[in-house]
Amino acid sequence: MPKHGKKYMAAVAKTSDVARSAEDAVALVKSLAPAKFDETVELHVSTGADPRHAEQQIREVAPLPHGTGNVTRVMVFAEGEAARAAEAAGADYIADDEIIKKIENGWTDFDVSIATPDQMGKIGRLGRYLGRKGLMPNPRTGTVVQPDDIANAIDEVKKGRTEIRMDRDAIIHVRVGKVSFSEEQLLENLESVVSTIVRAKPSGLKGQLIKSATLTSTMGPPVRLEIDESGGTADQR
Repeated sequence: MPKHGKKYMAAVAKTSDVARSAEDAVALVKSLAPAKFDETVELHVSTGADPRHAEQQIREVAPLPHGTGNVTRVMVFAEGEAARAAEAAGADYIADDEIIKKIENGWTDFDVSIATPDQMGKIGRLGRYLGRKGLMPNPRTGTVVQPDDIANAIDEVKKGRTEIRMDRDAIIHVRVGKVSFSEEQLLENLESVVSTIVRAKPSGLKGQLIKSATLTSTMGPPVRLEIDESGGTADQR
């Protein structure tokens, strides 16, 4: 088990098991971030869903009004006019035979991939490389789009959004911003993410979706967050 430093343990001493409102949690996470670099603020949600059942899987995309604080590198799988539109819209990479071969050799130096429907058959063989890293284009996440919509899709990704997906332990891990963000910016990003998770509750799930939630920075201690499934984070309804 990893040992924590004095700064971390001092920060832990200022937390408790009491679930806090969004405002209190955000303020505390910002104040307890111990690192000298700009830490990422993350939300971790334990759910009551069963990931073994396909109908209870959760995979959504939440817009982040203030972005993630990171530069998003976009790969586009398209040809012809769609490829030219993607390049004009600011895509970082347009896939060609050379790039596809690089991906097959393990290269994935991009954060999101977008494809037009006609390319899905051609890139199917890349599933083994892109799928395990969550980089395979998917209609459910808005990354398979018609050629006319490709510029808008790139613009949305560049402005800021985050993918919400449940792991094998039924836990959702998602970034909501940076410690350098203002409290208001983090609150608005957090509210968008929580609202998206609440709306994504599987119809066949009995009882509550959210069992517990914590907010934390990269190097800081977790702070319990109070979430009301009927309307989002506490005091943000």
